[in-house]
Amino acid sequence: MIQEPPFEDYFRDNWKDVVDKMKEGLMLVDPSGRILYVNRALEDIFQYKREELLGNLCDTLECSKCIEHRNTKGEKGCDLFKTGTVRDLRCTFKRKDGTPVTVLKNATILTNADNRVVAGVETLTDLTAIVSRDQEITDLRRHLNREDGFQGIIGNDPSMNTVYELIRSAAESNAPVVIYGESGTGKELVAGAIHHLSSRKSSPLIKVNCAALNENLLESELFGHIRGAFTGADKARLGRFEAADQGSIFLDEIGDLPISTQTKLLRVLQEQEIERVGDHQPIPINVRVISATNKDLDKLMREEKFRDDLYYRIGVIPIIIPPLRQRKDDIPLLVKTFIERERLKTKKEIPGITKKALELLCNYQWPGNVRELMNVIEYSFVICQKSKIEPSHLPTHLTTDSPRADLVLTPGSSKSDSQMQIMEAIKQTGGNRSKAAKLLGISRVTLWKRLKKYNITIDKSST
Repeated sequence: MIQEPPFEDYFRDNWKDVVDKMKEGLMLVDPSGRILYVNRALEDIFQYKREELLGNLCDTLECSKCIEHRNTKGEKGCDLFKTGTVRDLRCTFKRKDGTPVTVLKNATILTNADNRVVAGVETLTDLTAIVSRDQEITDLRRHLNREDGFQGIIGNDPSMNTVYELIRSAAESNAPVVIYGESGTGKELVAGAIHHLSSRKSSPLIKVNCAALNENLLESELFGHIRGAFTGADKARLGRFEAADQGSIFLDEIGDLPISTQTKLLRVLQEQEIERVGDHQPIPINVRVISATNKDLDKLMREEKFRDDLYYRIGVIPIIIPPLRQRKDDIPLLVKTFIERERLKTKKEIPGITKKALELLCNYQWPGNVRELMNVIEYSFVICQKSKIEPSHLPTHLTTDSPRADLVLTPGSSKSDSQMQIMEAIKQTGGNRSKAAKLLGISRVTLWKRLKKYNITIDKSST
């Protein structure tokens, strides 16, 4: 039976192979700073061949901390041999081509049997990816905190300044807020700003899209359920209101809530307690309610589709976000912001947008509002290759008379603002429902529901 050699013997004979497989760079230097050995990872970090470094002084690599030490103390030689160790030192070296590289440096001295210092060993971890990520985070934070907006909301139009003031005032209160605005205007951003400026900011902000939830499961989603409450309820579920306790809940598209759920929501707001589905035990909660809708709640009340007592309960502080077509002076600022954001995200060096392309964007009516503009810039970055964004890089419906589907309204249908937005989006996309939904900033299912609600049919025979 062959006996495996002891590890000590293996390492003594193969230590170079071992250290060459390390991810971290490794370097041995003698007390005078002369390089005795480097591993393969260090070659990769600094772009030097091993033979170019061996026998040379380590100051060839121009460590920023070593240079700083020599400049301040006027001493030559490696400081490692005076201190004996270096721990988690972040410093910058220079590669062979002169470019800087940031590393995390750890080092210690090696002694022989007579306790005489014979060398120093350094491990160097490349921090390039971390430095790049930190810079991206810094750039994004600068973006979000720029003076041309508020809490991540971009715009300096007077109408938006009014919105900002209302957000500040709402944040100082615990009263319910209702945010009115078309799809894509940024209602969720406004809700987030109110929460993050309020005294509840350390507690959760729970978001609920009332239109996206199945009506049969909506109450369970909002209030939770106990095990066995209905078929398929094999375990208890925590509702969104309980999850938001001590924080805020954002009820988006609240105008789509069925009357039965509106009644239970009203009770929650009045009593500050919920009951899980299948249970009659009240659970006290402390939740700030922020609602949003792109519908006319006054009209829904007249049609008895929205409870008037709930309307007055949720609408203590109303905030109206203007559509993009009413604040077109903000379009250049938004375009610049989204270009910078896409440049950071994609790493594509696209310097900006041409005057002609910007004019097309400024003259467009934007039925999908800011979200649509964001999608257009994202699309342009896919098409454009390292030049300014030109008209040819924009979606065709912005630059040409693209095929349009004929839309048929059944007799008696009235053309509301929401209905006209849907019709315009479908025309611009040639009747493609998926593209129209993306243009409007809603899901395909939500678009289908609204087409059905408004009795709109699409005839593509002419396209």
